[in-house]
Amino acid sequence: MHARSGRTVRDLRRENRTAVLRRLYFDGPKSRLMLGPATGLSSGSVSNVVAELLAEGLVEEAGSVDSAGGRPRTLLRITPDSGFMIGVDIGETRIRIELFDLTLTELARAERALASSGPRTERYDVDLVVGHLRDGITEVLRAADVPVERLLGVGVGVPGIVDRCNDDAGAVVHGQTIGWDTVPLERLLRRAVDLPETVPYWIDNGAKTLGQAEMWFGAGRGARSAVVVLFGSGVGACSVADPMEPGRALEWGHLTVRVRGRRCRCGSHGCLEAYAGAEALLARWREAGGLPPAGADEETALTAMLAAAYPADPGTEPDITALAVLEETAEYLGAGFADLINLFQPERILVGGWAGLQLGTRFLHTVNRYAGEYALRYPASRTSIGLGTLGPQAVTVGAALLPLADFFARGGRSPEPRPSTPAPAWQAALQDRV
Repeated sequence: MHARSGRTVRDLRRENRTAVLRRLYFDGPKSRLMLGPATGLSSGSVSNVVAELLAEGLVEEAGSVDSAGGRPRTLLRITPDSGFMIGVDIGETRIRIELFDLTLTELARAERALASSGPRTERYDVDLVVGHLRDGITEVLRAADVPVERLLGVGVGVPGIVDRCNDDAGAVVHGQTIGWDTVPLERLLRRAVDLPETVPYWIDNGAKTLGQAEMWFGAGRGARSAVVVLFGSGVGACSVADPMEPGRALEWGHLTVRVRGRRCRCGSHGCLEAYAGAEALLARWREAGGLPPAGADEETALTAMLAAAYPADPGTEPDITALAVLEETAEYLGAGFADLINLFQPERILVGGWAGLQLGTRFLHTVNRYAGEYALRYPASRTSIGLGTLGPQAVTVGAALLPLADFFARGGRSPEPRPSTPAPAWQAALQDRV
């Protein structure tokens, strides 16, 4: 049976389940009576959906509240152990794998450091990265003793552009800055990791997963639109037009800010990343005469640079070289933020990533001032710029949200296995009527 809009009864039931699950997830616990106005569903529809979800174990009772003159109302909430997700961050300095329950409580974590020196192509050797993921996923599942049949999926945040056009290879990664050229990461993971074929992999740009996390649980909550910026060794961003829908990854770090400028690690010249990424920032400090700690990794070296430019002891003179490089970086970032404001006119710009959070606490006010100078006045007056609130590990949380968002979109049902051969048209039509 089809509704007038062309949707089937099955579509409507799925949408009703999705509405109830989302409201319980973001605003719960709630009673059946409270779910009606929150979802826009009738009391009968709410009762039917809740009965299904209780029977399937996705929802459980969570106490009761008094009602005005009637029986106490039973509260409902998402059952934490009714599903599990793995989130992976293939970062600039390390790979982090975390296992979460359905309420995003971390159950186990594994980390694998990447070499801090040597050619980038060796640090990001595909076989090495896949091996780290295989071992890390096995480690977290064993540590938490989670049955794989209750795993909703594995979300992976990667540096680069993700293409899903190739059905045979699944998600393919084009990571120019790390030397990945058309890497069929999903196919490689399916071959290497001992998980059932029914467990989906969700591979996407790391800035996009950060944006998903901040919009759902962080500084983006309540905003209608936002651009979430990820600062690490490099620079990326994600534009979000609907808080409940996935954003769009932007290769913002490779926007040209200076014609014939510094060479970027992507191979071009004058990219924003060549001036504002942590790797380039430290290189510019070194070229100007600065002295980063010998043998230190990027995070330690950036901390040392900030400490030199902004000494904690009021009696200590700041490092003029470090201060000058940071001031110039603030202007480049302000101009880059102005481009985001003029292009997308977002309600908020949020800064995240390990380098972004370190830098932002020191000179975000300066970046904000430059953004106001370079952007058009009207959209700039309607855009606020601030720090993300989920910390440097938000990419992993956002990666875990990829399978969770898909699970909710399907009404809390497992994905149906793909048929080996296309079903005839009459069978699909009959299925819609059932």
